[in-house]
Amino acid sequence: MELSRRTLLAAGGATMSGVLTAGAARAAEPERAPQSAEVDFDGLLVRAETLLTGGAFDPSDPDFTAGVAALDGTAKGLWDTLDRSAGRTTLWTDLTPLTDPGNFGQSYTRLRTLATAWATPGTSLSGSTETADALISALRFTYDTAYHPSARESGNWWFWEIGAPRALMDACVLLRGRLPAGDLTDYLAVVDRFCPDADRRTNSPTLSETGANRTDKAVIVALRGLLGKDAAKVASARDALSDVRDSGRNSLFRYTSSGDGFYEDGSFVQHDVVAYTGSYGTVLLGGAAYLLSLLAGSPWAVADPKVSVMYDAVERSFAPVIFDGLMMDAVRGRAVSRQRAGDHRDGATAVAAILLLAAGAPADRADRWRALAKGWLTRNRATPFTGLATLPQLALAKAVLDAPDIPAETRTTGSFVFADMDRVVHRRPGWACALSLSSKRISAYEAGNGENLHGWYTGDGMTYLYDGDDLGQFNDGFWPTVDPYRLPGTTVDTRERADLGTGGGTSTYRPANAVAGGAVLDGRYGAAAMEVRGAQGSTLRTRKAWFLLDNAVVALGSGITASDGRTVETVIENRNLGADGRHRLLVDGVPQPVDQGRAAAFAPARWAHLEGTGGYVFPGTTALRTLREQRTGTWRSINTGADTGGSTDPVTRRYVTLWVDHGISPTDAGYAYVLLPGASAAATAVWSHSQPVRIVANDATAQAVEDRRTGLTAVHFWGAGSAAGITSSGPATILVRRRGAQVSVAVADPGRTQTVVSFELPFHVGSVASSDDTVTLAPGPRPVLTVAVGGSRGHTHRAELVR
Repeated sequence: MELSRRTLLAAGGATMSGVLTAGAARAAEPERAPQSAEVDFDGLLVRAETLLTGGAFDPSDPDFTAGVAALDGTAKGLWDTLDRSAGRTTLWTDLTPLTDPGNFGQSYTRLRTLATAWATPGTSLSGSTETADALISALRFTYDTAYHPSARESGNWWFWEIGAPRALMDACVLLRGRLPAGDLTDYLAVVDRFCPDADRRTNSPTLSETGANRTDKAVIVALRGLLGKDAAKVASARDALSDVRDSGRNSLFRYTSSGDGFYEDGSFVQHDVVAYTGSYGTVLLGGAAYLLSLLAGSPWAVADPKVSVMYDAVERSFAPVIFDGLMMDAVRGRAVSRQRAGDHRDGATAVAAILLLAAGAPADRADRWRALAKGWLTRNRATPFTGLATLPQLALAKAVLDAPDIPAETRTTGSFVFADMDRVVHRRPGWACALSLSSKRISAYEAGNGENLHGWYTGDGMTYLYDGDDLGQFNDGFWPTVDPYRLPGTTVDTRERADLGTGGGTSTYRPANAVAGGAVLDGRYGAAAMEVRGAQGSTLRTRKAWFLLDNAVVALGSGITASDGRTVETVIENRNLGADGRHRLLVDGVPQPVDQGRAAAFAPARWAHLEGTGGYVFPGTTALRTLREQRTGTWRSINTGADTGGSTDPVTRRYVTLWVDHGISPTDAGYAYVLLPGASAAATAVWSHSQPVRIVANDATAQAVEDRRTGLTAVHFWGAGSAAGITSSGPATILVRRRGAQVSVAVADPGRTQTVVSFELPFHVGSVASSDDTVTLAPGPRPVLTVAVGGSRGHTHRAELVR
């Protein structure tokens, strides 16, 4: 099975075999970068080959057998369908005409796969003279027909400047011992034409490359330099990582405060406004790890001390969004629509990149990352790493899994507000919840090149619940079969929408709202809010808030208003039950029929429970709607991309949907529900009766809860006002927790509209034990805290007070 272009690129390049010595890799540490006395181009090319094939391993080793078989199966299918005739007009009949950039781009990736199988022991093509000769001929044919220096870019620039040259250079690395010198000269020339350096977009020379695109190009230029024995080219590839040309403006080893790259809060953005840790961020991490390993110990070893930014990203940016080895869809952008790049595969690619980075990182960091990886690898039994990884990735994983001194780290826990990419992640020992928000700063979705055709509401507060016992929830046919108008957590106008992304290039949609984000207290509790404004053609307005607690997520909505004559709904849950799921649904303790197509209304409902997922509590008088249905769709219906388009084969999955119907053109409607992930039916019923978390406000001024068990009060103020005894001077998210004489406070301005926020607490505070320098206290019976939030980009400000 072929993979998407990004997955292929990452899998092909961001891998490393355990045969690379720790000493050589360790030379990439920022504090010491020794250089060899001679330039050993051939030695580095051997290392580049190892990064593609896995190096010296025993193909009969059971740990590698499946990987060899998978590579062999894919390669054999490509070999059998490769047109090797003298009068051919293309290489594969499904990639016609070859002059189309999508077709020659994919042809090169297929040729790389064949070359990898030829260079890998244990495959049916390994060492075959016939295969090598056919590959050399096919590379020449592709050059002569489609991809040569005199060709002019058309269509998607990515194929010309990244996809094709990377696969071509990889193929040349593998075939270099048999490749005619004249052919190699021509292939280096075409790379010089379309990817001469990593600093600029070739078809738009004033555009500086950033983020993952810069990393991709740096790898291409490095390989071109090694193959051509051009020291200046290799040096330029290394320097591109730090952006020496532009004094570090686009360095990959720096935190950014706008646009593409890593942010100090752990966010990663690509395409200027898209949350992309799980796709482009993984490519960037993998490419950087590749170059650090490839060039270690050479005159071009990466010695920029700011490489520590990349090291920090492992735990700041990636660990919070990897759940048991899968990558959360909230940070995968339009890649969620790619049939061959699901959350497990993108997660596996990220884990492999982290392990490769560990090969050259300081020992304390590397040991921690390997323990994290071992935990991810051992907990993912739904789609084991061995079924997803390339042979070099398997070598990396095997070294960790077989090491008795490396413990398997438990699941990451805590609450994380990624203010710079409008994402919130809340993690408890048995489950995790991710919120996909959007604003005038971060897009609600990205579509384009035929991808993500139905992503209309993925950034409107979509709520992803992850459970260690249900790792297939979003990977098992979810995206082609889920009702795209009923994504969990969203409040939507039910109007019919047109497909997105059917034109050329990519497009993003940023709504007009300012508020999206929240605050974190003690790294454990979170509160988030988002104002939803309907896209063009809809008058819908909604205020949404989420309160993220020890064993619950409280979701509130207020001010739900529209005047378009259409029904507005809030979706509580839309759970994928798999192909034949018959999970029991209880409403107020009464089992509901499992017939497909069964719809019901409950007015009011107090609680519900879905077997295998958890409980749902409805404070107040919620008129609950439920639907059990079987849905059929195709991956092609959501992705028609040239190289990522899905199959037209029907996919059928069963769903249970819970929602609130606000009626036609509602005015100031609202909702309140509590998610209890993993809770039993009995525990859900007890919660419903005891109400340990009290909703104290849900209106135009504020949304607030009080958790009597932990002493926590959490409020999102939409404007100046009072709620839960707290009075605020303006919009803000505020969390306060009392424990004896200690008071912990967290404050943020997720709308970024305030310079200063002041708020009054309803109890005596005497002094500040510690605080950020942005927080000041006027103590007394009704103390006032003043927080300078201006310029903080929605990040949390903290204080510890003493009563």
